[in-house]
Amino acid sequence: MANAKLVAVVACMLVILLETSTCVLARHHGNGGGGGTPGIMTVNGFQKGEDGGGPAECDGKYHSDKDMILALSTRWYAGGRRCHKPIRITSKQNGRSVVARVVDECDSNHGCKDNIVDTSQAVWDALGLDSNIGEVPVTWSDA
Repeated sequence: MANAKLVAVVACMLVILLETSTCVLARHHGNGGGGGTPGIMTVNGFQKGEDGGGPAECDGKYHSDKDMILALSTRWYAGGRRCHKPIRITSKQNGRSVVARVVDECDSNHGCKDNIVDTSQAVWDALGLDSNIGEVPVTWSDA
């Protein structure tokens, strides 16, 4: 009987810890109106034969550069936990925001910096930015 109570108490504590860590993660990425996580936005080609490399990590497919999509640095990609999730990206240059969907990882173990939001041309266009600049400061948050 005592063992059953101990197991129940430990299980409850684990549930509380998991719920708390999930709430902290959500707040960390700007859901509380704090402006989001600072990052650097780059442009990526998600179509076959473009500079993005192979198919997207989330679904093993290529995507149109006209789609509102992005790849996140390894740490933010979180082992695929953000696959297909909407991300709000805000330009620090003009204050415009858009929502795009995570489809890929920008692999920080193979050359991608740790703070990259690597987006399609459609995201640059929607933000009114010139992709020839190459890199612009942004903030992002889970949308």
